[in-house]
Amino acid sequence: MGYRFFSRAVLIASVSVFVSHQAQAADTLAKIKSTGEIRLGVRDASVPFSYLDQNQKYVGYSVDLCMKVVDKLKQSIPNLKVTDVPVTSANRIALVNNGNIDIECASTANSLERQKQVGFSVATFVSHTKWLVKASSGIKTAADLKGKTVVYTQGSNALQFAKEISEKNGLDLKFIPAHDHGESMLTLENGRAAAFIEDDILLAAKKADASNPAGFAFLPESYNSLAYGLMIAKDDPAFKKVVDDTLKSLMASGEFNQIYKKWFVDAIPPRGIKLDFPMSDDLKERVKNPSDKVPS
Repeated sequence: MGYRFFSRAVLIASVSVFVSHQAQAADTLAKIKSTGEIRLGVRDASVPFSYLDQNQKYVGYSVDLCMKVVDKLKQSIPNLKVTDVPVTSANRIALVNNGNIDIECASTANSLERQKQVGFSVATFVSHTKWLVKASSGIKTAADLKGKTVVYTQGSNALQFAKEISEKNGLDLKFIPAHDHGESMLTLENGRAAAFIEDDILLAAKKADASNPAGFAFLPESYNSLAYGLMIAKDDPAFKKVVDDTLKSLMASGEFNQIYKKWFVDAIPPRGIKLDFPMSDDLKERVKNPSDKVPS
């Protein structure tokens, strides 16, 4: 009986420690209150969501949305310190999981696969996967890419889509990974790749920022609908509520639409380029009915 009692006690204690650890690991709001600091995951070249301006300051659409969350938190934590932590497509999920960042303020698509590892706010943007090519390449449709090399950004969903497209259509594509979207665009520009596959808005941003935007063209194919969200820790209801409530309030008041216009329609730093990317019907619906749902 003594041995059985001891074993059961050890088991209960072990489970309690595990549960306690899990709760602590997912309690971002408590951590922020305890440390007086919030750590924002930011990107240096994900225009117009999160990037460095002419003053080497992180700016962008998602950064603005995150700062609205910060403003909300400052109502109860007046001296809250904000720390920018640079992330990449390849390491962003790991940095959320290990607590190095509390919220990612960039351009990450919500998916069922990613939901196994992290959490997401209600959708803040809706994009579609597309191809960008050189206008002079003679490539008019995805079928013209048969046997060619294409580039993708490491950590992006785009590689999965490109492989599926290649297999389904017998394109026999070759793939080159790039560190970030800037390197992907350079790989396309210098001819090492015939096409760059990525979300339409990210491609539109790289095209608009090129020295000769007219030198690049989109292929007509559009493959899917992707809902972006601000990425947070998985199973963290208290912090998710703060983030979601902040976004829902912006959507209800109309301020969300103004923030969108600032980054997708108006001229943006550092060179005053215009993306001319009005809000899609898909996103308008998400603003009307905020949700973090993704297709099953």
